[in-house]
Amino acid sequence: MTLRGPPTERSPAELLEFGVVNLDKPPGPSAHQVAAWVRDLCEVEQAAHAGTLDPKVTGCLPTLTGAATRLSQVFLEGSKEYVSVLELHETAPADIEAIVSEFEAPLYQKPPRKSAVSRKLRVREIYELDVLEVQDRKALLGIRCESGTYIRKLCHDVGLALGTGAHMGHLRRTATDPFDDTDLVTLHDLSDALARWREEGEDDWLREIVRPAEAALTHLPSVTIAPSAAEQVAHGAQVYAPGVIEAEEADRDQLVACHTPNGAAVCLGRMVGDVDADKGTVVELERVLV
Repeated sequence: MTLRGPPTERSPAELLEFGVVNLDKPPGPSAHQVAAWVRDLCEVEQAAHAGTLDPKVTGCLPTLTGAATRLSQVFLEGSKEYVSVLELHETAPADIEAIVSEFEAPLYQKPPRKSAVSRKLRVREIYELDVLEVQDRKALLGIRCESGTYIRKLCHDVGLALGTGAHMGHLRRTATDPFDDTDLVTLHDLSDALARWREEGEDDWLREIVRPAEAALTHLPSVTIAPSAAEQVAHGAQVYAPGVIEAEEADRDQLVACHTPNGAAVCLGRMVGDVDADKGTVVELERVLV
């Protein structure tokens, strides 16, 4: 088993086989279709998007390429951010901001009928909910929430609380931990960068667009393990205390990312033990990345 080299020293082909693109999803295609286009453009076996966006929704859709699809679960651990147009059915009340702020809390939500998941009642937390602007019967909302929150349902419930009724208009995702909309790229950018590399041998633009997949792990606590331990993990072993070099603080059962000293990702797992112990399991393996 050959471990990956440092993320900054990989060839373009290696980046495509274990990379991530912070894609600006256009309106129209489904997130699944966008991922399929990325797969075909990059000429890799598979690609996976981070968090489904409905066809009409635009914005931040990090897309993993090649073997990086194994780490797609990391996007369930972070928060999401959106801006949404709230289409009010009557004129907004004077106290709209106060009423909307009451939704900054854990909320019960049942997925809509057209969703791809079981329609069971569940709790999702709204961390921040701000009224950015009100114009006529439209309100612009800024939302930061737990992964898996249904914004369409949130808008419906806010409309009921306002007494006006409301539905979700345009929706744009502005962040998916650890990515945001400050450096989004388009499908055209990706296509042009790939053509420039394949036809002219210039890879500088491609390296800006396709990042090492480790960029998708920066919001998780990191555990650095010895190369010998990484080789054992590659064959299914747990991460044992003697193999841990250092570790960032993490709660018990929290998802962590394990790396070799050169920064290459090795696995995802749950923190279950003491990193300072002489023996025993420190990280319980969930997904091998090498």
